[in-house]
Amino acid sequence: MYIRTTTTRSASSGESYVTHRLVASRRVGGKVRQVTLLNLGRHFELPKERWPDLCARIEQLLGAQAPLVALNVSAAVERLAQRYAAQLVAAAPPPPEAEAAAGQTAQPAAFVEVAPESLQFVQPRSVGVEHAALSAMQALGFETLLASLGINGIMRTAIIASIVARMAAPGSELASHRWITGTSALGELLDADLSGLPLWRLYKVSDVLLEHQEAIEQALFGSVQSLFGFPATVTLYDLTNTYFEGGQRANEKAQRGHSKEQRTDCPLLTLGLVCDESGFIRRSRVFAGNAVEWRTLADMLAGLGAPAGALVVMDRGIATAANLGWLAEQGYRYLVMSRESARHFDFEHAESINTSDGSPVSLQRELSEDETEVRLYCHSPARELKERAMDERFCKRFEAGLSRLAAGLTSARAERSKALIDERIGRLKASCRGAAQHYTVTVDTDASATQVTAIRWEKTPRPNSRVTHPGVYCLRSNDLTWDAERMWRTYVMLTDLEAVFRSLKSELGLRPIYHSKQARSDGHLFISVLAYQFVQVLRTRLKAQGIHTSWSGLRDILSVQRRVTATFAQRDGRTLHVRKSTQPEPDLLCLYKALDIAPLPGGTKKLVM
Repeated sequence: MYIRTTTTRSASSGESYVTHRLVASRRVGGKVRQVTLLNLGRHFELPKERWPDLCARIEQLLGAQAPLVALNVSAAVERLAQRYAAQLVAAAPPPPEAEAAAGQTAQPAAFVEVAPESLQFVQPRSVGVEHAALSAMQALGFETLLASLGINGIMRTAIIASIVARMAAPGSELASHRWITGTSALGELLDADLSGLPLWRLYKVSDVLLEHQEAIEQALFGSVQSLFGFPATVTLYDLTNTYFEGGQRANEKAQRGHSKEQRTDCPLLTLGLVCDESGFIRRSRVFAGNAVEWRTLADMLAGLGAPAGALVVMDRGIATAANLGWLAEQGYRYLVMSRESARHFDFEHAESINTSDGSPVSLQRELSEDETEVRLYCHSPARELKERAMDERFCKRFEAGLSRLAAGLTSARAERSKALIDERIGRLKASCRGAAQHYTVTVDTDASATQVTAIRWEKTPRPNSRVTHPGVYCLRSNDLTWDAERMWRTYVMLTDLEAVFRSLKSELGLRPIYHSKQARSDGHLFISVLAYQFVQVLRTRLKAQGIHTSWSGLRDILSVQRRVTATFAQRDGRTLHVRKSTQPEPDLLCLYKALDIAPLPGGTKKLVM
């Protein structure tokens, strides 16, 4: 075995270049010929004086017996030897029995004598998540879509690898690179050498994806509709944010704002999503971290192409009068959480329904005075218990604070200045989350009106508030034809969008962001959005089969399967290498059957050296 340099010419540009090939001498038809085992490419950078060491080490790895003298090779040579030995095994033709299983004419299976004690298992690589992810991409025609956008084959492979890495091992591009090159068998499934994938190409992936973001989102959602037959009649809209690590002064969108993860110490980015009722993403957009929710709606929905009369479902943070007016002008229907603070409910005129988990909910439907909107007042016993507990906690905190202030006035060295006492009461009100509005606080002073002598308070709950009407909320809609139950069940779909955000953040590496460039930050979020789309394809298929496991749970089941190479010493002195996937365990086999995909991804490869 040796390395040979060959001068060749590019068919497209006519440019001459030198390529490197791993060659071995083989006796073919009574003659000794040089056979190319592996093309090492034009960018093979190992110094020429190390080539003999590399070839000798590859021969050792492919031989079953331990060498008489261990080779002392550098770390660089060892990495390349491990990589090329694995490629030789993975590229081997399938054995006759595998060809027969594929419907090809084959010779009867040959039996060989091996030494059991020589058995070694090498190159274990994960394959389960990769296998399922590629099946979802194939179902939506993702690679064909990328090719139609003019993206070359090398970049298409890098894009697929980056998205699958986000599905399997969420993290930064650096973490994805380590997973792709050192943990996964994805390259074998794609018939590509990903062990040598350069890190810079993963960063380039986000640039290419952002360039075609609108076309990709539109085409994927169209494929989803064709695959599952979902009607595009309900549109869910919401925003969330994620945080950066570092100052991010070069990114104009990295701004400080209200963090939903309580990371107010970090700059933020805001992600807006438009989803359909099945949970698939129709459109995504990245806003500045201090974006105000209600100002983003028109920007996101404009040009979306939703059919006339489509229903837009939003939470109260976006349901401003201006947004509702804009929706009506554009011909949309809307269903939103009302922003009005006053609460009303009449149990005598309410109807009761059960939620999906069997909990009761009472609904009271009313038509507005101008008959342009429907108000749906809802009462949830579970929500009532939660709100009562919250109010009791804050009321107790407020009363305890007032008691401490009042008790402090009896001390001989107490500070009794009215200005200072008023300031302390003000801080106490601010810390008790609105509990103070239900109290009448009286501060008694001396004749000079500058020194406080006593603090008195009385609880007087404000009418039509959360204290007097716990568990009550109101929905608004300009669709006058829907009954109370249909309105409520449709609005509950918005909780599915919140589940989308939870999946993106906790299961698909949306946070944190380490990039300093704005485009790379936007691209990082878009890769997570694409990963979610393919996860949703898998989960939708599994739900149809009665499997409702979260993606993190599914990933745990899928990640158990490995591709390994079993190596034996044969009686004739040669070495047998067989590479195949481990047998799926019962839970994994159940998933594969539900997804209708093969249980042994990658097939079987056999090499005799």
